[in-house]
Amino acid sequence: MNGSDKNEVDLFTQAVQLPAEQRSTFLEAACGGDDELRANVEALLKAHQESGEFLEQAPAEVHGKTRLPGEKPGDWIGRYKLLQQIGEGGCGVVFMAEQEQPVRRKVAIKIVKPGMDTKMVIARFEAERQALALMDHPNIAHVLDAGATESGRPYFVMELVRGIKITDYCDQNSLKTTARLEMFGEVCDAVQHAHQKGIIHRDLKPSNILVTTLPSGKPLAKVIDFGIAKATTDQRLTDKTLFTAFELLIGTPAYMSPEQAALSSVDVDTRSDVYSLGVLLYELLTETTPFDTKELLKRGLDEVRRVVCNVEPPRPSTRLSMLGAVDLTTVSRHRQVEPPRLIRDVRGDLDWIVMKALEKDRARRYATVNGFAMDIRRYLTGDAVAASPPSVLYRLRKLFTRNKLLFCSLGIIFLLLSTALIVTGRLLIHERFARQLGDLFRMEAMAEKLTREGKWNEAMGMRLEVFAFRAKLFGSEHPPPFEYLVNIVETLIHQSRYDDAESVLNTLLTSAAIRNPEFADVILLRAHILASRGKWAEAMPDALRALEYRPTEPNTYHTVAPLQVATTNLDAYRALCPKIVARFRGIADPSAADKMAKDCLILPASGPDLNSVAAMAETAVTAGKGMSVYPLFQYCKALAEYRQGHWSEAISLATNAVQNSWPYSRAGSLAILAMSEHHLNQLAGARADLARCEQVVQQEMPQFGGFLGYDWRDWIIVHALLAEAQTLIEGHTASSLRFEQQPQKHE
Repeated sequence: MNGSDKNEVDLFTQAVQLPAEQRSTFLEAACGGDDELRANVEALLKAHQESGEFLEQAPAEVHGKTRLPGEKPGDWIGRYKLLQQIGEGGCGVVFMAEQEQPVRRKVAIKIVKPGMDTKMVIARFEAERQALALMDHPNIAHVLDAGATESGRPYFVMELVRGIKITDYCDQNSLKTTARLEMFGEVCDAVQHAHQKGIIHRDLKPSNILVTTLPSGKPLAKVIDFGIAKATTDQRLTDKTLFTAFELLIGTPAYMSPEQAALSSVDVDTRSDVYSLGVLLYELLTETTPFDTKELLKRGLDEVRRVVCNVEPPRPSTRLSMLGAVDLTTVSRHRQVEPPRLIRDVRGDLDWIVMKALEKDRARRYATVNGFAMDIRRYLTGDAVAASPPSVLYRLRKLFTRNKLLFCSLGIIFLLLSTALIVTGRLLIHERFARQLGDLFRMEAMAEKLTREGKWNEAMGMRLEVFAFRAKLFGSEHPPPFEYLVNIVETLIHQSRYDDAESVLNTLLTSAAIRNPEFADVILLRAHILASRGKWAEAMPDALRALEYRPTEPNTYHTVAPLQVATTNLDAYRALCPKIVARFRGIADPSAADKMAKDCLILPASGPDLNSVAAMAETAVTAGKGMSVYPLFQYCKALAEYRQGHWSEAISLATNAVQNSWPYSRAGSLAILAMSEHHLNQLAGARADLARCEQVVQQEMPQFGGFLGYDWRDWIIVHALLAEAQTLIEGHTASSLRFEQQPQKHE
C-alpha cells in the first residue's frame, strides 16, 4: 500500500540526490530508528549504483565547494520571517513564513538548498517559478513573490497550502468512490488549465496534490510542485539552460509514463500527465499503484523501464479481487462499501476509463485531460463513457508485437499449409467438375442420337435426365440455356405431354428463382404454356412478373393485355393500354407495332388515344408491305379504322384481310366486316359475315378446354371481337364464346 509518510521510494529519491557521504546521516534522521525502512532504502541505493548513475552528481562533488549553511527558523528573507521548515526535496527546502508588509499573512517559501545551486537546479527552480506565475486556478498553488537570498540563491513565495496528500485525505475521511471521483475531476481541471498555459507537470503524484479544507468545510485539492514542469509551447520559462540528461529519469517511477521512462527520441507531451493521472485514479480506487515500484527498483532501472513501457497492469477491479481478505476489507471500509459491491462498482466503466488513461501507446490514451475528466463526469451522471475495452484485434496486435518471431514462424507454416490445401482442393474440384461435364456432354450426345434415330420417347427421357443433371451440376441459381429448355418443353407439348411440360418449368421456378430477374424468360415461357391450355388465371401472375422484369419488351405486354381481357380484369386492361401507347408510340418494327396496336383495340373504349393507336397500325401496314404476314397487318389496320368509326375504310381493309388463309386473321376480319356493315345499315351482309365468322371459329380454331397452342392471344382477340359482333348484331352473346371457369380478377 502507498501512503506512508516515510515511503522508501520517496526517501530513495531524496537520498540519491545527496552526496554519498551525507546519505548515511540523512537516512539515520529520516528513518527514525526504523531499521527495516533504512535497509530497504539502502538496497535501492545499492541497486541504483550498480545500474549506473542516472541522476546528476551532487553539486558539492561537481564544484568541490564546501556546503554552505542554510536558512533556519527565525531568519529573515526579504520581508518574510521563516517560522518553520515544512518540506524538503532533493534541490530545495520549503519554509512556512510570515509576511508583515504590505499584508500580514502566512506563506510558503521555497529556496534552493545551499550547495545545490547548480545551473540545472537553478534552471528547474526558475522554471517552476515561471510555470506557477503563468497559472491562475483555484486548484493550483498561487505564486505571490520571487527573489534571491543574500547569497544569491533563488526563492519564490507561494500561498501556504495546509493540507495532506489526496490519497491520505480520502482514506482518513472514508470518502465514497463518487466523492473521490468528483475531487479527482477538480484535479483534472487544474492540470488542464496548466496545459492550456503550455505547462506539463511531469510529476503528478499524491504528494504533489494536497487537500486543504476551506472555512466552509469543503475540501479543496491543490496541485503543487511544478519543479520539473516543461513548457509545451515556445514560450520561455527561464533564461537558464534546461535540458534532461540522456539517462536521467524525470518523475517518480510509480507514476511516470512510458515515454518518460523510455530512452527514446519521443518527446513528452500533455498525454504524459494523462498517464500519471490514470495512475492516481487507479490508486484512489484501489489504494495501490498499478506496479509495485519498490520491488522494481530493487532490480535496477532497466527493469523499471521494461515494466513501465511493456507490461500491461491488471485492471483496477482485478487488482481489488487479488487483494487479501484483510487488505480488501480495509480498502472497502475506507470507501464505506462492502467488498463485493466495491469490486462490482469498479468493474466495467471505471476499469475501462482507467485503462484508457494507462495505455502504453499514448495515441490510444485520452487526447486531453479534459477528455479524461469528461468521461469521469459521464460515469457519475450515468451516461455512456467514451472509453471502451480494447478490441480483439488490438489485443492480438499487442500479442504479436511481443512475440513477433513466434508469430512469423507460425504464419509462414500456416501459409504454406493453407496454400497446399487450397491448391490440392482446387485440383480435386476441377478434376471432378471436368469428369461430370464430360458425363453431361455424353448424355446430350446420346439424346441427339436417339432423336436422329426417331426414338422420340427415349430421346425425351434422356433430355429430362440431362436437364436434372445440369441443374445439379450448375445449381438452381441460374437458368439452363433457354433454347435447350424450349426444345424440351416444345417436344413435350408436341407429344401432348402438357403436364410434363409444366412440371419441368415448375421444377425450375422455385420461390427463389421467381424473384430472380435472370429467370424472366423461363417465367414468361410458363405463362405461355399455362395460357395455351386456357389456364388464364394461373398464367396471369407469371405474365405480370415477366412484365416487371422486362418492361421494355413488346412481347410481355402482348402477353398481359389478352390475359386481362380473358380474366375480365377490364379496369387493369384499360389502365395498361395508355401505358402501351406511351411507351411504344413511334415504334418502327412492323410486327411489334401490329401487336401493340391490336392489344389496345381488343375492346371498345379501351382507354388510349385512338389516333396514336391507329398510327402504330399504319406503321405495320406501311413498313410491312411485301411481307408474307401483310394481310395480318391489314386486319389490325381494319380494326383501328373500325374503332375510329371509319366504317367504309374498315370494310375495305377487312375484305382484303379475309383472303388470308390463317383462321384467326379471317375470323377477326369477318367480325370487323359484320360490325362495319351493321353500322352502315347493310344488315343482310352483316348477318352473313357474322355467320361466316362463327363457322371459322367453330370449325378451324381449337375449342376451349383443349390445347389452344401458341396462338392463344389471337384466340382471345378473335373471341372478344366475335362476342362484340354478336352483341351488336343479334343483341346477345352467343354461347359459343367461352371464357368460362375464371376465378376472381387479378390486379
